[in-house]
Amino acid sequence: MTANREKLVPKPMKVIPVFVLAFGLVAFFFLDLDRYFSLAALTDNHDFLLGWVTQAGAFSWLVFGVFYAFVTAFSLPGGAVMTILGGFLFGPWLGGTLSVVGATVGATVVFLAARYAVADFLKAKLGRSMLKMEKGFNENPLTYLLFLRLIPLFPFWLVNLIPALLHVPIKIYIFGTAIGIIPGTLIYSLLGDGLGALLAAGQDINLGLIFELRFLLPVCGLGVLVLMPVLYKNLKAHWPDNESF
Repeated sequence: MTANREKLVPKPMKVIPVFVLAFGLVAFFFLDLDRYFSLAALTDNHDFLLGWVTQAGAFSWLVFGVFYAFVTAFSLPGGAVMTILGGFLFGPWLGGTLSVVGATVGATVVFLAARYAVADFLKAKLGRSMLKMEKGFNENPLTYLLFLRLIPLFPFWLVNLIPALLHVPIKIYIFGTAIGIIPGTLIYSLLGDGLGALLAAGQDINLGLIFELRFLLPVCGLGVLVLMPVLYKNLKAHWPDNESF
C-alpha cells in the first residue's frame, strides 16, 4: 500500500515545470501585467506597433509567434487580444497562421508539463469518472479533441489539460489542436484586420464576436459534424441487425 501511494505522489523534479507555469501566472496578475493584454492597450499603442513591425520586418513574425506561445503556455488571459493583434499587424492569413502556430506550441508545453508531472496523480484522485472518459478518448482521440477545440464554450486551458490526463498521443494532440483552433482564430484575425477601420470610425471592438449566432452556429455545426462518425458508430453498435426483423 505504501509503495502504491508513493507512486501516486508526483516527484519533486517532475512537478517543477508545473510550478514554473503556475508561478508565471501568479506573477502576471501580481505585477498587474494584464493591463497590457487589453483592447485599450492595443488601441492606445496601435501606431507604435505598426511602426515596429515595419522596422523589424520578418523578425517580428518570430517575436509575435514566440510571445503568443509564451502567453498560451502560462495560460494568460490574452489569447483573443493576441489573435486580434496578429490580424491587425500581419493581416488575417499571416496573422492567423502565426497565432495558430504560437497557440499550438504553447498548448503543447502545457500538455507535456501536465502529462509528465501530475497526470497519474490526478487520474488516481478522479477515479472511475476519469477511466470512463479515457476509454472514449482512446477510441476516438482526434474526433473528441477536434470537438473540444472547435466549440468555443470550453476554456482553452482546460482543453490543454484533459488530453494530457487521458494520455492522448502527442502527434494527435498537436494536429487536433492546430486544426481545431483555425475557425476561431480566423474570426478574430479578420476582426483584427479591420481594426484600423473600426478605430477610424470610432467603433468599439467586440471580443464576444465569436459568441454571436452568425459565427457560433457554423463553428458549433463543424463540431457536431466532427462527432458524426462517432455517433454513427455508437448507433450502429446498438442498432438491431436487419436479420432480427
